[in-house]
This record gives sequence, structure tokens and C-alpha cells, in this order.
Amino acid sequence: MTNDAQPEDRPEQERATWTKVKRLLELMELLRLRERTVRELADWFGVEQRHIQRDLQDLQEIGAGLEYVHPHRYRLVGTPESLRPVQALAVHAATRLLYHHAATKNKQYLLALEKLALSLPNSVQDIARRSTQDFRPQLVDDRVFEAVASAWFDRRVVAFDYASPTGEVEHLELAVYFVEVSRDDLAPYAIGFERLKRGEMRAFKLSRMRFVTLLTDTYEIPQDFDPRAHLTDAWGVVGGQTDVVTVRLRFAAEAAYRVLEGGYPSLTVEHIGASDGSIVVSVVASVDETGLPRELLPWLLGWGPRVEILTPENVRRQWLEEMRETLRRYGGEAS
Repeated sequence: MTNDAQPEDRPEQERATWTKVKRLLELMELLRLRERTVRELADWFGVEQRHIQRDLQDLQEIGAGLEYVHPHRYRLVGTPESLRPVQALAVHAATRLLYHHAATKNKQYLLALEKLALSLPNSVQDIARRSTQDFRPQLVDDRVFEAVASAWFDRRVVAFDYASPTGEVEHLELAVYFVEVSRDDLAPYAIGFERLKRGEMRAFKLSRMRFVTLLTDTYEIPQDFDPRAHLTDAWGVVGGQTDVVTVRLRFAAEAAYRVLEGGYPSLTVEHIGASDGSIVVSVVASVDETGLPRELLPWLLGWGPRVEILTPENVRRQWLEEMRETLRRYGGEAS
């Protein structure tokens, strides 16, 4: 008979043993990646240095290949299987991009970067490793990231409070079917069946989740589930929402070349060749309950006077009002 109890359901002594086993396994992984000090490891795990010293002693006693490297550093012999160099470089660049644009810094991104550094050619490994040493992950965010990952991999329902952009907070329960990174803000989203409130497929931004808890309830992902049916290139849309609007824009000549370089989701060039060098484009974006593309507006405002919203009229009015309010607050009365 197997013991199917989850770690949080076990007696206190078993939970303590489980916690140490998990820490030892992660400690071994960290020491295979590069040399580290006791203080560095204690900061990583959020424990006192004496706990790490005991862990290191345990690794020494079981013959795990622990080596002491002067001054005051430890490592384990052996490295994980490497990707081919070009593959490693592609994934390394993507992970750095996600790390730099994430709302909070997750230590799992950092660990992935260190692993990938070992897959790069020897001539650039040291430089790649040094590039991660000044990163300071915010450990609090890991609880959400790891809980959602566990929910997806182990098929366990996850419960959480969710803060919408309007400030409203809902308590929800989600069966995670897929995890996607938004093209426009590079933030991770969980896509799945939300069973408590609406009973439908929905997407949730991980940075807006609070008090995340793994439930004992399990689920199966439907055989006919296809993540492509729930993904879209529309700006601000993750999870297949249908409330979108097409916004037509005119970019001035000094901004046109940057737009034409590409990289913007759902942007279509409609007209090139105006005498003044301007271009006209359209962007498909999600809208809120007021009919405005809240995710798109900050990007548009960032272009300042180099962009003009042509249609629809309600979006143009909101854009002009935002510009006038900026003048009222910081530049005198708007005419």
C-alpha cells in the first residue's frame, strides 16, 4: 500500500523530514551548477546558516561528491546534461527576456539561467554565470509560481484570491490546463477551468494571484483540449477572451521606422508611403467592461506626440483626455 498523503497532510515530524529532503535535493542541484558559500545558500533557502552547514555535512557523509573550494565555497562534482549550444543560447535569451520583464523576480528564472549557462560553450560560460550573480530574486513570488507549476504538473486544483485591474478581489478555484506567457507584457498566465464562480475556461495573471493553496482535489485535462484554441495574438488577450477592439493609429515619421521593425502583437500595417513619412496601422486589443483597451493605452501614451489614435472614437477621446490631464497636472492648463 502506498502513502498518497500530500506533504501538508503529514504529521509534523514527517513534514520536517520532507522539507529537509527537498532542500537537500535542491542544494545538490545548486552546488552542481557553481560554487557557493554557506551564507549564499542560507539566503537562497531563507534559513539560518547552521541549517546549511548541517546539510553540507549530510552530503559529505553520504558521499555525494561535495568539495570544499577556498575561500569558504562548496561545490558538487558533475554537471547536468547540456543542450546543444545554439539551443542553449535561444532558451537562455528567452529566459533572460522573461526575467527582465517580469513584474517580480522569481528565483526559478535565475536557477534556469544558471543551468543554461552550463550548456553554453566553455568560452562564454563564466561570462554567462557572472551575468546572473547580481540578480536578486524576490522569494515571496516563488510561492505563486511554484504552486501553479505543481497544480499543473500534478493535476491538483489550486485556490487563490485574484485582484483584477479594477481592484476587485475574487476567491477562485482553477484546474490549470496550460501556462502561457503574454506576448505584450511577457507575464505568465495560468489558463484552465475556473469552477467556483463562472464554471468556464479563463486565464489569470500569476502576479495578481494571492494566498495560493493547492487543494487535494484532482482533475484530468480533457483529451480534446488544444491550447492553440485559447491563445490569440490580440494585445492584452490571454486565454481566448472575445471582447476585443481594432484600434487604428497614425505614427509620425520619426516613430514609423521603429514600428516597422516589428515585434508588436496583432499590429497590421495598413498604409505606407505618405508624403510626410507617416504610416497607418491597426492593432487588435482586449477591452474592459467600459469598452476601453486598458492594456494598450499605456503603450500608446508612451509614444507621446508621435502617435495619433484615429478610431474608434471612444478610444480616441480617452487618449486625448489622458494627454490633457497630463498637461493639467504637470504642464499648465491645456487649451
